[in-house]
Amino acid sequence: MRKQGFSAEKYIEEQSKYILERINSGEGRLYLEFGGKLVEDKHAMRVLPGFDENAKIKLLQKMSDKAEIIICIYAGDIIKSKTRQDFGITYDLEVMRLIDEFRSYDLEVNSVVVTRYEDAPSVNQFIAKLERRGIRTYKHMFTKGYPTDVDTIVSEEGYGANPYIEVTRPLIVVTGPGGGSGKLATSLSQVYHEYSRGRKARYAKFETFPIWNLPLKHPVNIAYEAATADLKDKNMIDPFHLEAYGETAVNYNRDVDAFPVLRRILHKITGSDEGYKSPTDMGVNRCGFAITDDEVCREAAKQEIVRRYLIAECSYRKGNIDAATLERCNLLMEEVGATKYDRPVVKAAEDYVEVKRAEDPVRYENVVVSAIQLPDGSIVTGRSSRRMVATAAMVLNAIKRLAGIQDDMLIISPTIFESMTKTKVGVFHDKSSLNLEEVIMALTLTRLTNPFAELALREIPNLNGCIAHCTAILSDKDEQALKSLGIDITSNPEFSNNNLYSK
Repeated sequence: MRKQGFSAEKYIEEQSKYILERINSGEGRLYLEFGGKLVEDKHAMRVLPGFDENAKIKLLQKMSDKAEIIICIYAGDIIKSKTRQDFGITYDLEVMRLIDEFRSYDLEVNSVVVTRYEDAPSVNQFIAKLERRGIRTYKHMFTKGYPTDVDTIVSEEGYGANPYIEVTRPLIVVTGPGGGSGKLATSLSQVYHEYSRGRKARYAKFETFPIWNLPLKHPVNIAYEAATADLKDKNMIDPFHLEAYGETAVNYNRDVDAFPVLRRILHKITGSDEGYKSPTDMGVNRCGFAITDDEVCREAAKQEIVRRYLIAECSYRKGNIDAATLERCNLLMEEVGATKYDRPVVKAAEDYVEVKRAEDPVRYENVVVSAIQLPDGSIVTGRSSRRMVATAAMVLNAIKRLAGIQDDMLIISPTIFESMTKTKVGVFHDKSSLNLEEVIMALTLTRLTNPFAELALREIPNLNGCIAHCTAILSDKDEQALKSLGIDITSNPEFSNNNLYSK
């Protein structure tokens, strides 16, 4: 069982109390910008063992009578079909998924804001889809004068040019599918409109990482830099906090760089010199107080940094990131004294490739191997074959091991294998080996006549949270299937064949 280093209960208690203090401060409605993932924050779960990936939404659920949600999405991300890496879905689809998630927790979704709106077909289609399903949408343009001309920003030409989003509750959560969604601009625009209507309002930021009261070079904070390497985020000591309070606090470059302008904007809106003295002051972050075992979190963060490097290698090979981002991930891995082999499944997969090639260099010249670490720490492998892909063989072998079924026992009917392969070729003109999803379906059909197949299928939920590695870049279908099973997969930056197009 994975060691715990974080108390989810203490975190929710601390965070709830701190947010309620802000709401009850007497300074008006609170616009709370949520950084990171509000739902299914798997990064936090990996680097802080014990963190509930849905802790933040559960926290909001406790305050559901006080809160409503605004979701922001940058028009450019819709046009570019930007993808959320951990789910493999585009940002526009992620917005729709978020709405469904919030509703399942009985949270009020006020509206969706398309920020830095562009008159593009994909953007307009997205807006039409939402409006036809009864979701209010708003278009916010690029803020005139931003980032330096504060007089224009805080005027009818700047924030005033955006429509006011009609809200009613004391806590307005402003979130989005990822970084750069326009959450800050939307929050400040709303604060401007509130003051224009003679009402007080306040801005704050709910940020999980970096953790301000951990050391700058703590692996948990370095893991945040690895996760945002493509955004070029860098942790730094908050100089404004140090000057104001004589205390060291960790923040990151974008917040620190933006703070002088942000402070001037808030001063211009409110007409008051009383306000935040540092970007750390703006944050509502009690995460560091819920760490119960620092060493466990350090090791988990180190593993996450290695994981991010392996993902970056494949992203670079596929042309999705530049060389500077890959190099940044490599430097961060070196900074914590790690290599890719600190992820134990990497060496296990590569070693098995060498074993098979030594056995028969011709037959296994292009063999692909996957390895998975089971909950008890043991590692199981699987290799590609004419019948199935490596990840399918790995999962099959893993659930057999968990079910106590002998390795050489067949638990999928050869007749079903043959029938599915013929259908795949004859109907879909696809000569590739059966993928992971297809093999699980074959196992499901076999259980009707084979009780061992039923035993193996019952073990699939126990793969949730396991780490795995493949010696070749996965197909999109297999990657999504593994994510659906909760398996954290990485790969070597090698293609399994020379085809330029693959599904």
